[in-house]
Amino acid sequence: MGDVKDLSSSEAVDKIRELAEEIKTCMFCTYKDSKMESRPMSTQQVDDEGNVWFLSDKNSSKNKAIHHDDRVELLYAQGTDKFMLLHGAASISADKEKIKELWNPIAKIWFTEGVDDPAVSVIKVSFHDGYYWDTKHGKMVEMAKMAAALVTGTTMDDGIEGMLSK
Repeated sequence: MGDVKDLSSSEAVDKIRELAEEIKTCMFCTYKDSKMESRPMSTQQVDDEGNVWFLSDKNSSKNKAIHHDDRVELLYAQGTDKFMLLHGAASISADKEKIKELWNPIAKIWFTEGVDDPAVSVIKVSFHDGYYWDTKHGKMVEMAKMAAALVTGTTMDDGIEGMLSK
């Protein structure tokens, strides 16, 4: 087992930003009739308060689910070495300035009229708490330690994990 390091306040926000921006795509989970529904979403931004921002179609099932129940889960995973789960509350806005701030050329795939597409909205997820698992020394050191563990028959976990809270 690796080290445990719970993070709060600015340390938690820094870890959320690091992992969300590196992994980029998460499974964005909403609730409908007490059942979780998941779909992949691309993180656009993590702000200084740890809020995670997304662009979304205002007519999507995701937006409709958020209107009925604002609880969401964000599940991030990259290979075998980086994971993060965030529990939070989502809110939807049509704030044009925020849309412009988050806009990127790839978004035009979903919003063909561009940044002024009437269907575009932003989702802000305010995290309550979460959990992360990461490597302490990066991918190369992790791989070397795993190879050494296989050869020697010992455990050489390079992981670090912990709770995330505001």
